[in-house]
Amino acid sequence: MLLTHSEKNNLPFEGTIIDIESIGDFCRDYRCDSREYKDIIPTIFGYINNNKLNILCAEGHSALEELKDEIIKVMPTLKKPLFAFQCDFETGTLFHSCGIMVEFNGDLNKEKFEPKRDAIKLLGIPNYDDPFYDNGYECMKAWLRGDYDSSMKHNRSCLLKERDILLKRKHRKPNEMKLYPFK
Repeated sequence: MLLTHSEKNNLPFEGTIIDIESIGDFCRDYRCDSREYKDIIPTIFGYINNNKLNILCAEGHSALEELKDEIIKVMPTLKKPLFAFQCDFETGTLFHSCGIMVEFNGDLNKEKFEPKRDAIKLLGIPNYDDPFYDNGYECMKAWLRGDYDSSMKHNRSCLLKERDILLKRKHRKPNEMKLYPFK
């Protein structure tokens, strides 16, 4: 079963911001291409555009396949341009977990490894009730123990923070990523 959250967004911007929460580990043998994300599995898929914020959350491991199917269905309907705070993560994760190639138009981080907490502090962006204060690892642990409510609150706050980053400092061109299937 998928848990959902939806709300209106009232700050105008062009396109859609995507944020994924996940389980799994990075494959450090492949630091320069998509295979780094081959073992990452989405648990929450959130997106925000100028009209709405939507979150889809797998309720446990048994719903991960349902979430993947929903991501594949939703992705082509999202308004372009597409943005993410760490485009490499979303690109690699969507490619390896869902088998889809997504071209992001803008990366919201200033440089590849800029922590989101640094960006929001610099720009004066509020926490938006994030129970994990920009710590995705804590979100993963919460999801694994069945705390879906806190995990969804974290994803919601990430989307709102990323929206504010886009509105306050715009975006940069995403890094080039080589997509390699992993068999």
